[in-house]
Formats: sequence, C-alpha cells, structure tokens
Amino acid sequence: MSTNATPHSAALPGAKVRPPREGRSNGQWLVDGHDPLNPNEVFKAADNGLNVRERIETIYAREGFASIPDDDLHGRMRWWGLYTQRKQGIDGGRTGTLSADELSDEYFMLRVRIDGGALTLDQLRVVAQISVDFARNTADISDRQNIQYHWIRVEDVPEIWRRLESVGLQTTTACGDTPRVILGSPVAGIAAEEIIDPTPAIAEIVERFIGDPELTNLPRKFKSAITGHPSLDVVHEINDVSLVGVVHPEFGPGYDLWVGGGLSTAPRLAERLGVWVAPDRAADAWHGVVRIFRDYGYRRLRNKARLKFLLAEWGPAKFRQVLETEYLGYALPDGPAAVASGGDADHVGVHEQKDGRRYVGLAPVVGRSSGSTLLKLADAAEAAGSGRIAFTPHQKVVVLDVDPARLDALLATAEEIGLTANPGAFRRNTMACTGIEFCKLAFVDTKDTATAAVEVLDNRLADLGLDVPITLNVNGCPNSCARIQTADIGLKGQIAKSPDGADEFAFQVHLGGGLASADREEAGLGRTLRGLKITAEEMPDYVERVTRRFAAERTPGESFATWAHRADEEALR
Repeated sequence: MSTNATPHSAALPGAKVRPPREGRSNGQWLVDGHDPLNPNEVFKAADNGLNVRERIETIYAREGFASIPDDDLHGRMRWWGLYTQRKQGIDGGRTGTLSADELSDEYFMLRVRIDGGALTLDQLRVVAQISVDFARNTADISDRQNIQYHWIRVEDVPEIWRRLESVGLQTTTACGDTPRVILGSPVAGIAAEEIIDPTPAIAEIVERFIGDPELTNLPRKFKSAITGHPSLDVVHEINDVSLVGVVHPEFGPGYDLWVGGGLSTAPRLAERLGVWVAPDRAADAWHGVVRIFRDYGYRRLRNKARLKFLLAEWGPAKFRQVLETEYLGYALPDGPAAVASGGDADHVGVHEQKDGRRYVGLAPVVGRSSGSTLLKLADAAEAAGSGRIAFTPHQKVVVLDVDPARLDALLATAEEIGLTANPGAFRRNTMACTGIEFCKLAFVDTKDTATAAVEVLDNRLADLGLDVPITLNVNGCPNSCARIQTADIGLKGQIAKSPDGADEFAFQVHLGGGLASADREEAGLGRTLRGLKITAEEMPDYVERVTRRFAAERTPGESFATWAHRADEEALR
C-alpha cells in the first residue's frame, strides 16, 4: 500500500521515542486485555472521569475542598478541566521531593476549552466576567487556544459551569486522559488565501465525540489540530492527530492527515499517513485515529503512553492500514503533502479578509491577560463593528470582521489595554508556560522572567533590524508546554547548583528548533547545549549575546535555526 509518507518528518536523531520492550504486557487493550497495570489505570477503570461532575455539584461544592478524595482531587476532576494549583511560597527546589498533596493549594486552575479558539463577543464577556468574579482577574491565553483561570474555589465551580454553558462553552475533557481542545485556524472562513474552512469539521467532532464516555479512558492525553490556512497555523507537527488543508489534483480541497506528534521529555514530530481526507470524512478519520490510540496505545507505563510511541513501533504504513481496515472500513486515496506557502502563522497585525473587512492580530505579553482586559477588548471589538474574536496557538488574540473605517480606533484602544498589533520582535515571538507561580511541576518562574526579558531585549536589540523572526520559548519544567524544542531559542527550567553549592533557578538551552512555515520548509527539533545552564538574571544577556552572534555570522538570508545547527558550540554559549 502506498503511503507517500515523508521520512524527514519522523523523529530526529536524539529524540528518545522508542517502543516498549517486547515480551511483556504493554497494556494494549486489543492485545493484552483491559486489566489495569498501574494506579492511574486502576482509578480510571473504577469510575469514568466524567462521573465526577455530579459529585462536584452535589458534594464537593457544598462541603468544600476537604471533602474531595484523592482519586477525584488529583485524577478525575481533570476530566472537567480542573487541576489543583501550586501552593504559594514553595520554591522549585522542592518540586521533585514533595507529594501532590503537599504541593497543592486549596484552589484550582480551570481550563475552558475553546475549540478552534473562536468566541463570540457574548462568550468573551462571560469568560471575562468569570475571571473577575471568581478567579482574582486571572485569564491567561494558553498556546492551546484555551483560557486558563487560577484561584478557583470548588464552591464556585457549578456557577462557573452554568455561566459557560449558557453561552455554549464547556470545560468537558479540557484535561485528563481524553481528547483535549481541538486547535483550529483563528482565521477560519475569512482569510483570503484559505484552502479550506475547518470550522465544519471541528464542529462535527465536538458535537459527535466530545464527552462521549467511550473516548474518555485513553492511555494519556490526546491533542488535535485542524487548519485550512496555508501558513500552517496550528503547529500540526506536534499534535497526536492533525488535519491540514491541501488541494488534491483530482478531488479538490481536503485534508492531509498527520499522526503521532508530541514533545515533552521524548520529542517526536508527527508523520504523514500519505492520504487525502475528504471534508465530509474528516470527523470519521479523527474518530478512527483516537480509537486506535484507545485500543492499541500503551498503558503499562505513563511515560510510554502517548500515541507517538505506538507510531514509532508501527510506522505510518501499518498505522494507515489499521485505520482503513479496522476503523474506517474503506481505503483513503493517496494525497499531496501540506506545504507552508505564505502568511504569518501567528496572524499578528492588520490583514484583509476575503469580504474586504479586516482581521487584527493583537499580542499580549507571553499570553498574560485578565478578565478586565478581555472585557475592554470585547467593547473595543464591538465598537469596531466586530462580533467575534479568536485566540491563537501562539498566545495571541485576533479580532475578526473589523470595519476598515473603525480600524484606527480599535488599534488605539488595544494599545491602551496592553495589546498591540505592532509588537517588538521579542514581544511577538516569545511564549511562556504557567511556571512556578501556579504549576506543581515547575522549577522556575516563567511568565515574569519572560516578561522582563521581552522588554529588555526589544530595547537592546532594536538596532539589529533582523529580517527573520527569532522565537524564544520559556518553560518551567521538562514537559514542554511552551514547546521549547521547536523554538529558535528554547529554555527549559531546572534547578542547578550555584558556585557555593546552593540550589538556584536555571534554564537548559535548546537552539535551532522550529515548525514548518513560509520561511522554513521542514520542522525540526532544537540542538541541546549540554552542560550550559543560565540563570533567570543571565537570560536576557545570553539571548542578546547569541542573537548578536547570529546577526554577525549569518550568511545572506540564513535563518537562526540553520545557523544554530551549523555554528560551533562555543559561539552558542
């Protein structure tokens, strides 16, 4: 069977993705049976995570935090978007030594799933007001197009759900071993250069499958992305399943199907199956891939339980065969590869829509926002003739359908509330995860460190006038929520030893990663600089130093990533 798979999209040398050892059960349901092989599988088998909602509403919200048993507190509540947040004042040196209970505060992070990133202004106002009323004005924009609240009390969760659901929003399977939010092009349906509008496919998947009890006990989390924009704006190479718009020479617009991407401590880029998926079969193809993961994914070890490990064993040809014969019941035609052919994937700036109106991409700083800011944004968007906005997978926000005559007023108001359509290079291209402020896994501060660095770097490096972007991604732990391996400069938080032997916060450096774009033909993982640790205080100086070396040594038109992979290691320190 022909696959047309592209070998360059497989794991790069050094990526630690290997299938589990043969000769013992790996917990694959259709191979080994359903007997649970670790504590996570035991609690999932005991009670579907969706069932915890009733207990939250009838018991925990009434009796308080102390009434929540451990399997619900640190397990099933994730199925409804709830994680306990980090207790304040616990430094990163204790992250790996304390238990979940010791690290946890009696407050929650709550994640609102916003499939495709799209919100009407009515929905935006509800999301924003919840932040003001229940989350101490927190409302971070994640790189999964979600909004994340902090300081949520379990007593307030039923009212939050009521408000969200009154405008068609949900937190269903926003976390947990489930199908998470579906990334979608923020400019779906309006971009002049769009190949295909992914909105119908995303809506069908959400309507048919999100909240389906048959899909809520997966081996681990399952990430999805769908786009029809030629900038490839949904980071498709690092999702478990992606549908990317292409034009088939015989059948017309449809989707190129990718599977098995993911980062964390064992990064692997997704691979093409080499098929073309018709628009009306996109949801079925997605459903087939997620069921393969459910039935054949590894469940014995949590660190081997992502789809990328199964793909590493099977390869794309076998994966395609199983999808077609066991799950779809029909063959998919061979199809062309998706190619980034233009446009900026973050959509920052002012752009013309296909109907003559404008869409305006605005940059906060490293995704940090608030309910009060979002309320002002809703008012500004409405005054500009818009009825909707969209969040992006790059921690940005796009105001859609702007009246050209009211554009200047929108841009001025956005600047006043801390958003901008004309950011400096580092403000535009820097991302940061939640970090030690709220995350129990983090070792270091990320948001504040990155915010301070952005201001310094945009001032210091303004003179360079670089014609290529340099992405800076800052992560608080090895899990790569901020995609450090696919940034030009990726910083991974860890604890290091100072010269006097004390613990200090530091970052390991990864250089030269990136995803496919109009400026880069193929995705690739960054180069790790072994032994190099930089502190938060040193970080701006280091980034400035390596950026200036790049500017001085690059050949005409050379990207940072190309230079970083060819440069002598000494030049990168």
